[in-house]
Amino acid sequence: MPVHRSGVTRLHVYTAVAAVLFGLFSLPGAAAADEPSPGTPPRGSAHMGMGVIAHDGQDGVPTRRSTQTEGVDVSSHQGDVAWGTLWSSGVKWAYVKATEGTYYTNPYHPQQYNGSYDVGMIRGSYHFATPDTSSGAAQADYFVDRGGAWSADGRTLPGAVDMEWNPYGDDCYGKSQSAMVHWIGDFLDQYRARTGRDAVIYTSASWWKLCTGDYAGFASAHPLWVARYASTVGELPAGWGTYTMWQYTSSGPTVGDHNRFNGTLDRLRDLALG
Repeated sequence: MPVHRSGVTRLHVYTAVAAVLFGLFSLPGAAAADEPSPGTPPRGSAHMGMGVIAHDGQDGVPTRRSTQTEGVDVSSHQGDVAWGTLWSSGVKWAYVKATEGTYYTNPYHPQQYNGSYDVGMIRGSYHFATPDTSSGAAQADYFVDRGGAWSADGRTLPGAVDMEWNPYGDDCYGKSQSAMVHWIGDFLDQYRARTGRDAVIYTSASWWKLCTGDYAGFASAHPLWVARYASTVGELPAGWGTYTMWQYTSSGPTVGDHNRFNGTLDRLRDLALG
């Protein structure tokens, strides 16, 4: 059967379009949108402060003050921790990563959480928030059910929610400032409903300003744990006139990030008791 000229023309056009599309999808960087970009850490590996030093840097270490109490925070990166050594060095409290999103639980949490308690420390758990993966309430439930609960034993601190730079993508997890404030409020409300305590908020002034618009509405109820790697704490997020805890370095003399509680050990016990 003879082929009409119009059919041949259409065939050539289709072939050319297919070739162009093939070339585009073969280019570097044309991977599926849900695939992580090169250099992105695996989900679950995030820990307190990993974005702070990348965005804010580190400049000096503060002078030790007698009215402040030394602490550390740890995650799976530290593995089994020698808590006796930390206690002997002057560390009296610790926060341990329990969960991330609704997809990750720290496998070292039992050793780290119970081990710190066993040597005499006041301890608590923290949750690395990923607001782009599930709701605040869902993540609060996941956290409480997997190590983030609170008990009135005088040695357990209220859970902390880690709100910081997204190590897996967009700094603000793809959320507008108002949507981020709503997400955080959702987490905090559910945590209080489940435990009877107001969660600690961990963040940096720079991230808080960028991603919440420097929202001041949580300051009256929630203790601030501020991250700033410098010789002074510097600017605080809006609403807080002072900080409760300060993560001042990611490269301390012993394991984990180092922190100061803004008060004596007796005041830290008061926070644990609620």
